[in-house]
Amino acid sequence: MNLAIETIRAAVRAALAEDHAESDVTTEWSVPSDVRVEAVMIAKQAGRVAGLPVVEGVYDAIDASITVRAAVGDGDEVRAGQVLAWVSGPARSIITGERAALNFVQRMSGIATLTSAFVTAIGDHDVKLLDTRKTAPGLRALDKYAVTCGGGTNHRLDLNAMVLLKENHLAAAGGVRPAVQSVRDGMAATGRHLAVEVEVTTLAEAYEAMDCQVEWIMLDNMSVDVMRSVVEQRDASGSGCRLEASGTIGLETVADIAASGVDALSVGALTHSAPALDISLLISPFEQSDHRGGRSTANGSVTVSSRATNL
Repeated sequence: MNLAIETIRAAVRAALAEDHAESDVTTEWSVPSDVRVEAVMIAKQAGRVAGLPVVEGVYDAIDASITVRAAVGDGDEVRAGQVLAWVSGPARSIITGERAALNFVQRMSGIATLTSAFVTAIGDHDVKLLDTRKTAPGLRALDKYAVTCGGGTNHRLDLNAMVLLKENHLAAAGGVRPAVQSVRDGMAATGRHLAVEVEVTTLAEAYEAMDCQVEWIMLDNMSVDVMRSVVEQRDASGSGCRLEASGTIGLETVADIAASGVDALSVGALTHSAPALDISLLISPFEQSDHRGGRSTANGSVTVSSRATNL
């Protein structure tokens, strides 16, 4: 998945508007307007990087004179203390955009890092790791992009991308078979042809969905033994449907589930529970500086240590 420029710009606009970046009173009143600096973005812990193009988007929106030079690429593994990027330009503009830039890259790198951990835990099993729609409102494209940076695969992006009949659809429609038939009637009436997936919680529902010849069946919160039974039935029947495991899948269980024979597994935690990767932005003037983290040096240069905080 690639991030469209307009997707980045829209996310950045919302973040800067939320922060009232056009009126950063603290920076305006404390930092001289003519001070120029170079900042270094550093990973404070090991992980997988995602979101550097969004960092560039933040600073493009704030001040076109700022230069962002990436030291690594999205999807790269980094160690603690490794430089991710350099940002140079007016101090005021860099500081004003610091929090928005860090919010994006910390969140996205956290998602990529957790995704990478799941991919590693899956090991050699031929199973796709899928994300879900459990994303931050307004940031779905960024969240899902971050999943791909960690080695995962995107499930449907939105409600219009495919048909996914979940438990409430089935309850309202009267069961698996009538729900699938209604969907096929709708596709015939509109001339659209989309893949159909049905979420099931029992063997009986799984077998009924196979009889309906849907493309995907989601096995929700089933035990590994039950999943194996569904896989065996699918293989014996020659239905050709693909099977997706879902529901409270963790790093400690993902390998066993992957070994059951399913084709994919989806993990909502990739985007709704990934801890942010600890990343900081450290800035100092272009002029000579001792880089000791002090406010000023004997020759009058300034060193500012601006770390990831809760502010």
